[in-house]
Amino acid sequence: MSAELLQLIILPAGLLAVAFALYLARDVLRRDKGPQAMQDVADTIREGADAFVRRQYTTIGLLALGGAVVIGLVIGLVETKDVADVPSLAGPPIGLMTAIAFLVGAGCSMLSGIIGMSISVRSNVRTAAAARRSLVEAVQVAMRGGAVSGFLVVALSLLGVWGIFSAYGALVGGVTVAEAPFLIVGFGFGASFVALFAQLGGGIYTKAADVGSDLVGKVEAGIPEDDPRNAGVIADLVGDNVGDCAGRGADLFESTAAENIGAMILGVAAYAIASASGWPNPQGWIFFPLVVRAFGLLATIIAVAFFIRGREDENPMNILNRGYWVTTLLSVVGLAITTNVMMSTGGATGANGIPAWIWFFGAGLVGLATSVVFVYITQYYTAGTFRPVREIAEASRTGPATNIISGTAVGYETTFVTAISIGIALLASHWLGERAGLVSADGRNVGGIFGTAVATMGMLMTTAYILAMDTFGPITDNAGGIAEFSRSEASAREITDRLDAVGNTTKALTKGYAIASASLAAFLLFSAYIDKVNLIQRNRGGALLDAVNLADVRVFVAALIGAMIAYFFSSLAIRAVGKTAQSIIVEVRRQFREMPGIMDYTQRPDYARVVDITTRAALREMVAPGLVAVATPIAVGLLLGYQAVAGLLMVGTIAGVLLATVLNNGGGAWDNAKKFIEAGHLKDVAGNVLGKKTDAHAAAVVGDTVGDPFKDTAGPSLHVLVKLLATITLVLAPLFIR
Repeated sequence: MSAELLQLIILPAGLLAVAFALYLARDVLRRDKGPQAMQDVADTIREGADAFVRRQYTTIGLLALGGAVVIGLVIGLVETKDVADVPSLAGPPIGLMTAIAFLVGAGCSMLSGIIGMSISVRSNVRTAAAARRSLVEAVQVAMRGGAVSGFLVVALSLLGVWGIFSAYGALVGGVTVAEAPFLIVGFGFGASFVALFAQLGGGIYTKAADVGSDLVGKVEAGIPEDDPRNAGVIADLVGDNVGDCAGRGADLFESTAAENIGAMILGVAAYAIASASGWPNPQGWIFFPLVVRAFGLLATIIAVAFFIRGREDENPMNILNRGYWVTTLLSVVGLAITTNVMMSTGGATGANGIPAWIWFFGAGLVGLATSVVFVYITQYYTAGTFRPVREIAEASRTGPATNIISGTAVGYETTFVTAISIGIALLASHWLGERAGLVSADGRNVGGIFGTAVATMGMLMTTAYILAMDTFGPITDNAGGIAEFSRSEASAREITDRLDAVGNTTKALTKGYAIASASLAAFLLFSAYIDKVNLIQRNRGGALLDAVNLADVRVFVAALIGAMIAYFFSSLAIRAVGKTAQSIIVEVRRQFREMPGIMDYTQRPDYARVVDITTRAALREMVAPGLVAVATPIAVGLLLGYQAVAGLLMVGTIAGVLLATVLNNGGGAWDNAKKFIEAGHLKDVAGNVLGKKTDAHAAAVVGDTVGDPFKDTAGPSLHVLVKLLATITLVLAPLFIR
């Protein structure tokens, strides 16, 4: 098999994934929707989610249009063709092409989020109905509903990058295959821009509704979670979809797109070496990221189609893990084929006479192994079967203060294994890449950096399955709410409770996976930024950026700002949740006070008013942290220069990754500690169960409330922030070089 032939797999794999997603959607939508009471609740949730997404994406779309105009004008002014990173361009102005790429990336990202939410709000009621019959059927419905989002998001990312790369590389006069990757960086920036606001808006909505609903309903009124007497319940159920589906879909679309483009940019250096050395098909080094992701999609299709099976008495997490392992193992096979065919060196070998492709295959295995490690790290810190969650539950015996102290300690503890794992992955993939023997004409060993890119692409091979497991979480959460709200039979509620607990873990796993990919990608994108700066400097005859000097006061100040922005941005996001939740609490309390018939079911709460309050507040509050994230790197670049921006990227990435780890895992552990107690696993010294409506449970609810904006608003938004810092500076690098 030749590399040219293997490149042909990209388009068919993307289209097959779209077709399979449509098949799964059809399979889910034809299933039983349960009794009318369930359908009524589901319809209300869907209407609220649709209304929020319409208003949110209208706002984001207007911001994106304004951003595209500004980018086009700025790039057009500062990057003329004679000094551009694409000097042979004979087509449209670079500013216009960058603006178009930005809009295409933004549009695909918005479409990804909308699709994810749309399928989720139609899968929830069918999962609840399936739970009345079978645990395995309910798992299959929820997982297939989640897989629709996973496949469409990853396929749109793959097809979007391939499509705009092909268009710019083949249709625009004078652009070579090695120059085209630099023209499409706007696509990644557009995806990052939309993902940031989508994750912020959805995260603020979902956690404000969750916090407000829980504090008034469960703590003050003493009624169960998702009780129909709580006016905030529908807003809470809507929030599961707009935050965990629409927001996360846009997040992972942005991850795969930006990291793919970064890897292609780093592949340009390998392309130059391959061309100079006479190796066959040198463009294979640039197309490698697209091909390896295509194989990942095919592996996920097989796993979802044939391996989501199990027994009624089996832990649902085992069923999902089985599919994940199949995806991973098949990805190993695809990775071996891709590296063997596309990294041909025409007989030249690396260290110890070993072919270069074997060293890069090893780097890809490091990436896949890192994703597995982070899945299990996250399970350890957020699942109720392990020490951290049990420790928080035990601390709840003595009140909310000790619960919060214990949860905070667990969150900080997670940074140790996170930093060590990421460090090992980067060192190992870089070392393996160096051994491949890719040395440029000026004596630089570019294999090490490219090895980290291969590791990142290896990790991204399982993205579709990971996203399916993530969307499984809000679907099962909604299914539990629908079963409770419609007063379904106890057996169905028991199954939905089990699935909800598993869903909390799968959502946490996705956050861990996102942290790991953000970490590897940040180094990749940082390296891509250096490559872009040096390419511009060569064309302009300026000095190359070989190292970032932290002893330079401007670089040090920029690094300080980079660390600060992670904390300040998180503060704005968490405060936004608190302010929005206060509005909900006031409204729900008012309804309990002024509508006494709510408690005996003779009056229906005004759910629509709470949904509207939450929607308006979330959209208003998402703007400030989003603008801070976009404006800060631009200000640093303009005031302190391109070298200072490199310092901001390095330290901002480190601070963002570690803080996201604390917020995600700490919040997830608090959540499952509450569920651990609700399941009756905590006992006092006399052996009595400390379940719902006990002081220990009330303390756990407080801890969960504190953790909610951590794990579902600030933490996930930081993943996007880390990559946004890289994509915005990659696009605007010409502006910072004076």
